[in-house]
Amino acid sequence: MAYIAQQPKPLLFKPDLDDAARRWDAYFAGELIDRPVVCVTAPREGKSGAPGSNYRDRACGDLESVIQHALINAEATFYGGEAIPYFWTSFGPDEVAVFCGAELGWSDDSGDTNWSKPFVEDWAAALPLRLQEDHPFWQRMLAFYRRAAELVDGKMYLATLDLHTNMDLLAAVRGSQRLCEDLLDEPEMIDRAMESARAVFPALWEATNQAGRMAEWGYIGPAATLQCDFSCMISPPMFRRWVLPALEEEAAIVGRAVYHWDGPGALVHTEDLLTSAGLHTLSYVPGDGHGSHLDHLELLKRVQAGGKAVQVWGPPEQMQALHRELRPEKTMYCTSCASQAEAEALLEWFVQHT
Repeated sequence: MAYIAQQPKPLLFKPDLDDAARRWDAYFAGELIDRPVVCVTAPREGKSGAPGSNYRDRACGDLESVIQHALINAEATFYGGEAIPYFWTSFGPDEVAVFCGAELGWSDDSGDTNWSKPFVEDWAAALPLRLQEDHPFWQRMLAFYRRAAELVDGKMYLATLDLHTNMDLLAAVRGSQRLCEDLLDEPEMIDRAMESARAVFPALWEATNQAGRMAEWGYIGPAATLQCDFSCMISPPMFRRWVLPALEEEAAIVGRAVYHWDGPGALVHTEDLLTSAGLHTLSYVPGDGHGSHLDHLELLKRVQAGGKAVQVWGPPEQMQALHRELRPEKTMYCTSCASQAEAEALLEWFVQHT
C-alpha cells in the first residue's frame, strides 16, 4: 500500500516516482496503464549496504545509526516499477499494545521477534484502552518519526506501524486463550473492549502521521497494513460482530487499504472479506508448509471475481506464471531480482505480456 501526495516531492532513491504514482493511482482506481503494478527491487551495481536494523535496534538502539544505515541500504538498492524506498520504525508486532500500557517482552532464544505481556485481569477495570501519552516507548516512537522525517526527507518515505489493532490489540493485552473464553463468557464486555480498541486506531494514525509529516509527503505500508491475525481463532459470526466493522472503520481512515490475510485458518472469513467495504486488496499469506501463491491460484481468482485485488510475491518466474492467469488491473506483484538489468527486463516482460 502506498499513499503518494498529489504533487510528490522528488525522491533521490526513486527518480521515476511520478510514473510510479500514476500507476498506483490507476491500480487503486481499478484501471490499467500498460502493465500491472510491479514492485521489484535489486542491488545497485557498485553500491554496498550496511547492517540492517531489527526490532531490538529500533526499540532500544541508537536512532541516528539505525536511520543512517537505512539510508545507506536504500542508496544501494534499485527500486523498480512501483517499488518505493521506505524506512520502517516498528518496534515489534505488538507495539500498539505496548503503547497502551503493556510491557515489551524479549527472549534471546526468539531471534528478532518480540511480544507484549498481557496485563488485563479485569476488563471493567482496564477499560478504556488508550495510548499512554507518557509511555517511554510511545514517546520514543514519536521522536523516531520526527527525526526520521528530517533525515530521510527527499530520499525515501516513512512506513506505517505494524498495525495489530482491533481484536489483535485485545489479544495482546489479555492473552489469546483468555480472550477466546471471554468471547463466549462475556460477549457484552467484549463489545465494550472493541469499542475502546477502535478508538485507539484514529488517535494512533493521526499522531504518527503528524510526527512523520506523512500525509504531506507520502507514506507506504510495508509487508502489512490492516490486519487481524486473531481472526483464525474465531467463527464468521464473531468476525462479523467484532472484527469486520473495525476493519472497515480503519479502512475508511487509511483510504487505500490492503488487508494482511494470515494463514489457512483465516479462510473461513473469505466471503465476509469479499463483501467488505474499503478493503481494496487482500494479501493472503499461505503460511509455512502451505506452498506459494502459485499453489493458491484458485483462491486468488476467486478473490478477483469477488471484486477485490490481490497482492502476490515470490521469485520472478512465479510472478510471470501468475500473470498469465490473473487479472492485471487487480494484481500487485512483489519480487526481487539479482541485478538492475534483470529487474528492468522483468518490467518490460510485463509490458509485452499484458
